[in-house]
Amino acid sequence: MLTLYGDRQSGNCYKPRLLMELRGIPYRWVEMNVPGGETRTPAFLAKNPNGRVPLLEVEPSVHLAESNAMLCWLAEGTPWMPDDRLQRAFVMQWLFFEQYSHEPYIATSRYWLHYLKQPEEYRARLDETRPGGYAALGVMEGELSKRDWFAGGRYTIADIALYAYTHVAHEGGFDLSAYPAVRAWLDRVAAQPGHVPMV
Repeated sequence: MLTLYGDRQSGNCYKPRLLMELRGIPYRWVEMNVPGGETRTPAFLAKNPNGRVPLLEVEPSVHLAESNAMLCWLAEGTPWMPDDRLQRAFVMQWLFFEQYSHEPYIATSRYWLHYLKQPEEYRARLDETRPGGYAALGVMEGELSKRDWFAGGRYTIADIALYAYTHVAHEGGFDLSAYPAVRAWLDRVAAQPGHVPMV
């Protein structure tokens, strides 16, 4: 059985958990106390030298890190990852966008506000990240105003990756009222059979 080490409040940990739930893959969840240093112990660092979650134990002594890498591995050979070479590339394009242009702004703001609950301490940094987050939402709005899903003409891991932190963007101080296509897409994702909430 697969084992997923994670933090239930983390969008990155939610991504592989959501896909495994959608696919009906049995797995064992191991909750990690990240602020308490559980990912920095010698035992955990032996599994993932980067000391981060999520971490997927594929088999004893075989561990896969990075949430989007997990999505790719878990989706291989399924409708969540297209067979067509170009459509697969479009999926990857959005996975890279999520990690480079979306997560550093939206997820980071949520971490400071919702997870650490220190708005005043991080006020200047929140002001710096806000434009980048809204820029990412603007790109998403433009894409979703033309189609229902990000790639392959259907619900794929590109949608799962972007859904994870977008659906809780308000917890990072982002207002989605000006993004109707994004809001409609969030509803479509949440309506998928087998969908489970993050927490």
